[in-house]
Amino acid sequence: MAQLILMPDKERSALKRHPWLFAGSVGRLVGRARAGDTVEVLADDGRPLGRAAYSPQSQIRARFWTFDAAETVDDAFFKRRIATAVARRAALPELTGQEGLRLVHAESDGLPGVIADRYGDTVVVQLTSAGADKWRSAIVAGLVKATGCDRVYERSDSDVRGLEGLAPTTGWIHGTAPSVPLSIGENAVRLGVDIAGGHKTGFYLDQRENRRLLAELAGEKEVLNCFCYTGGFSLQALAGGAANVLSIDSSGPALAQARANLALNPHLPGVRAEWLEADVFQALRDFRKEGRQFDLIVLDPPKFAPSAAHADRASRAYKDINLLGCRLLRPGGLLMTYSCSGGIGLELFQKIVAGAALDAGRDARIVRRLAGSADHPVALNFPEGEYLKGLLVQVD
Repeated sequence: MAQLILMPDKERSALKRHPWLFAGSVGRLVGRARAGDTVEVLADDGRPLGRAAYSPQSQIRARFWTFDAAETVDDAFFKRRIATAVARRAALPELTGQEGLRLVHAESDGLPGVIADRYGDTVVVQLTSAGADKWRSAIVAGLVKATGCDRVYERSDSDVRGLEGLAPTTGWIHGTAPSVPLSIGENAVRLGVDIAGGHKTGFYLDQRENRRLLAELAGEKEVLNCFCYTGGFSLQALAGGAANVLSIDSSGPALAQARANLALNPHLPGVRAEWLEADVFQALRDFRKEGRQFDLIVLDPPKFAPSAAHADRASRAYKDINLLGCRLLRPGGLLMTYSCSGGIGLELFQKIVAGAALDAGRDARIVRRLAGSADHPVALNFPEGEYLKGLLVQVD
């Protein structure tokens, strides 16, 4: 096994069990290692720090599999890690019986670059690092054993793979496609899932509990759902008794799926739902000119800042959309606003929303801080895993 020797005094993050080693921390490689190979990581003075997946093309030069320098990284290792991740979720009552569930959440489950989501009897796996790609067969075998699922689909097509020197890879890697369209039940509604063409692995499971909260808040309210995608928040608002729900997205195919999702739920009052294909920023400006107002607005935009380098530009976009949202709320209305950008931390996001309310001339207060569902844990040694953050704000 090759050895990755760190620069002097660069072992601090590893001693704190942070799973990433950046290129600037690496002194030299002793021996040969290809992308994805497991290497021993040593401090400059020779102290063993653990074993990691080597990625020569990435600025994240290595990702730790284990901080135990004696632990073997083999097929059995991945089966153990996956079984442990699945068991963690089984121990949480709020996740019991969920048809849509994140099974493995990458670094926060000790498996950097490995995402696995379950939709009924189908698992969708996303491998975003060279190390995860190297161990594809072991990871799939571990998922099948831990879940008993009949089929596994790979959605390794995120842009992050390019930074690792990896080409996109998609398709069935265990079992065959189901004979009927895939759907899941969530909080009393049914939702179709497009695992081949949908965002992420087909659906935004991280917002499950926030969608449930919206259902609790929506009774008799006029709701505006921005960046609605396939209507997850919209259907929950209808299930919660909203007076009406206007949903906006720029994607025609996403709105077509949203309408199809509504059709899967004949118990919901479809006459209260309106779908609008438009640029959200422009639509909200038009509503402002028309004098329209709402009781509850959901802002769940796409990732504006994939990294801290994009934070300034993204901050302006978040400021604009929250400013428009604040101006469209009736006094006492609720703003449910989110950022899924890793480059925007919670403190900065709160400052952005506060600035938007101030510029709108509105007084506002945080009613609740919002985060991802329990199957999307954040390891304490990996705060970067907390990409989804949100605020429930009451606006006077």
